[in-house]
This record gives sequence, structure tokens and C-alpha cells, in this order.
Amino acid sequence: MIKYDLICETCKKVFSSWFASFKEYEKIKKKKLLNCHHCGSFHVNKSLMAPNLNMSKKSNANKEKQYKYIKKKIKDYQNFIKNNFSYVGNNFTYEARQIHYENKNNRKGIYGNATNKEINELKNEGIEVQTIPWINDKEN
Repeated sequence: MIKYDLICETCKKVFSSWFASFKEYEKIKKKKLLNCHHCGSFHVNKSLMAPNLNMSKKSNANKEKQYKYIKKKIKDYQNFIKNNFSYVGNNFTYEARQIHYENKNNRKGIYGNATNKEINELKNEGIEVQTIPWINDKEN
């Protein structure tokens, strides 16, 4: 079921009506079975409507739960990376090229900082790089 706000083009009255579906509304309108219950006119159209947004406390609480869950997952990934990879800071692109071109396979993986442009350049050179979201330790 779908509820539409309708407006009569003749008397300008706005009223609501329920329909089985959008197609059902179109079918009734095409057959000229849709009329204004104030003046009887058949010049009735859908009115501009705002979407029905569920902004209940339960919905907000659920979003907060999801946010905390995602934030915890990101923190878990960060801890894994910190424990298993070497931090190279702003030297990331240089170090990535060193590993790639000098075939330093015995070296521990790295993580650090790079701009989008630098990341694209590395990818264009065939160097495998991943970007992940990072939450600073200072953030709550």
C-alpha cells in the first residue's frame, strides 16, 4: 500500500488517499476514476510530498550501535596492522617502490602516509597498495 497526497487543480484542496501501488494509482487516474471529494473534479494530481523518514530514538540508537561496531572493527584492523607491519610515515611511496623494484620479499609489510596522487602513481606502476580508513588515537 502507498499513500499519496493529492491536490485538486480545480478547487486547490489537498487530501490523502491510499493505493495498492504506483501502478494502481496510474491505472485509476488513466481511467478517470480519481476525483476530488470536495468539488467532484477529475483534475486531480499527486501533490509534492516529503519522504517519510523514520527518525525515532530506536532508529538513532541502532545507527549509534552500527557506528560503534564499525569504529571497533577499524580499530581492530589498525591494531593488527600496527603489530604486523612497519610504519614508514611519509616515506611510504619511496619504501613501496624499494620493496617492489628491489624484490625485497623477506621484508615485513609497510604502512604509512601517501596522497591520492601518489597512490594512483604506485598502482599505475603495478605496485599493490590498499587504502584503509584510519582513526587517530586522539579521537573518541
